[in-house]
Amino acid sequence: MNMTDAYTLDNEVLSETPLMDDVAVDTTTAASEGPNPFAALGLAPELVAAVTDLGYTQPTVVQAKAIPLAMHDVQNNRHIDLMVSSQTGSGKTAAFLLPVLNTLLAQQQARAKAEAEAWARKVAEAQAAGLPAPKRPKRKDPTQPRNFKAATPGALILCPTRELAQQVAHDAIGLVQHCKGLRIANVVGGMPYQIQIARLQNADLVVATPGRLLDLQRSQQIKLDQVQFLVVDEADRMLDLGFSDDLAEINQLTIERRQTMMFSATFAPRIQQLATRVMREPQRVQIDSPQERHTNIRQVLFWADNAHHKRKLLDHWLRDTHIDQAIVFASTQIECDGLANDLQQSGFSAVALHGALSQGLRNRRLMALRNGQVQILVATDVAARGIDVPTISHVFNFGLPMKSEDYVHRIGRTGRAGRDGLAVTFAEFRDRRKIQDIEFYTRQPIAAEVIPGLEPTQRPERSRGFDDRRDGKRHGGGRGKPFGGNFGGGFSGAPRGNAPRQDAFRGDSSRGDNFRSEGPKRSGPIQVRPGKPAANRSFKPRSR
Repeated sequence: MNMTDAYTLDNEVLSETPLMDDVAVDTTTAASEGPNPFAALGLAPELVAAVTDLGYTQPTVVQAKAIPLAMHDVQNNRHIDLMVSSQTGSGKTAAFLLPVLNTLLAQQQARAKAEAEAWARKVAEAQAAGLPAPKRPKRKDPTQPRNFKAATPGALILCPTRELAQQVAHDAIGLVQHCKGLRIANVVGGMPYQIQIARLQNADLVVATPGRLLDLQRSQQIKLDQVQFLVVDEADRMLDLGFSDDLAEINQLTIERRQTMMFSATFAPRIQQLATRVMREPQRVQIDSPQERHTNIRQVLFWADNAHHKRKLLDHWLRDTHIDQAIVFASTQIECDGLANDLQQSGFSAVALHGALSQGLRNRRLMALRNGQVQILVATDVAARGIDVPTISHVFNFGLPMKSEDYVHRIGRTGRAGRDGLAVTFAEFRDRRKIQDIEFYTRQPIAAEVIPGLEPTQRPERSRGFDDRRDGKRHGGGRGKPFGGNFGGGFSGAPRGNAPRQDAFRGDSSRGDNFRSEGPKRSGPIQVRPGKPAANRSFKPRSR
């Protein structure tokens, strides 16, 4: 199979993924009479037609607020930078794709018109001189080495993980189905270089993970000096995976851009520090807070005496006939593989998904889940963002997340597209503090229940209520701010306040995620060696 065939096959496989990730639309709402609500936002007819074809009739709250702000300000001839905080399932992907694609489409149409007028003048001049009409040049095959030209995209979207980057890219492909001439490219680690280099040819919008993008940039396969729009999706997760230095380098490579948009779960201090270094007077759009999230997801907690007891509780739940498909989250890769093997031996249709697997295997297992060939996906937090499968009815937290905000993204894998979901958490009594951290972060108590015959032999201590934490502090130490004074969550060993931080994890230059970040967190503060600046100091303010 040659390179072109591989490129076509890869696109056909990935194009089967659902479009419009993170769009939770009430399908019961009928389209109102009158102009299309998306057209009222100022979008081009081609984009409005694509949205209609995808079955969306009303913009979500984040789309209605962010799209008009992200559009070109004709009066002042400028774009404004945006910081957007919105929950999982709120439609944020389309909120940044639609305005960027709208501007790229307008520019492409203007160039096509100018080229047509120039060609018409050339033909008229030939006729006036009595010469035969000129012939249009043949289109060159970009896959041939002699015709190679480094890609110069006009828009760049950065995602922390491969799965999320692939989902966003195919959302974009669905939105440009009526836009002739706009090309979308997806660049992630774990895929063959030659396929991605061919995919980059003449790309207008590139969705990428930072590591592979910089690899291609350093090898002169792509140039970023003509990027006009930079979008950082899941900025909090990007910092968690240690991409601070990569973001600093990309910031400098795209320093002449017109607009920067940043989407994050919260406006934590570290996100605000990042924004001051890469954005110019950004305008904030906050749709909701953590305690207002996932009202359609029922959350329950089961206390367990030990790991064996947790395994019995999980086995009992998985035999529920009401489960359509489910995700079981584990804390580590070893636990993920072991649990998947145990479930397979127990007769369940289960597979494991984590960062140590090859990208091809991860794609195949996700495709099997979407096609209904797999009922249970056992995953680490690498799958907590970027998976949009509406048939996932249950999420099980077998291993607790390392950070409280990851709990929110985990349970957000169910209850999508307006459906109801159930999130079940299993916790040992030694995990009481982590459960309190999650409840404090979400401002929602998790109701504890028992299964007859599987009751714990111990009794948990009564959790302190929210009112017991005076002045934003919890008795007995811990986090001092509700949204993460220690950089957005985590536990007592993490640095606090606005002090500089050397990232604990670094992303692999050839991967869109770092599976090492799924292991246990260091118990003490991260030490920065003398003479070596913290990672976030490498940012330089953009020229104004």
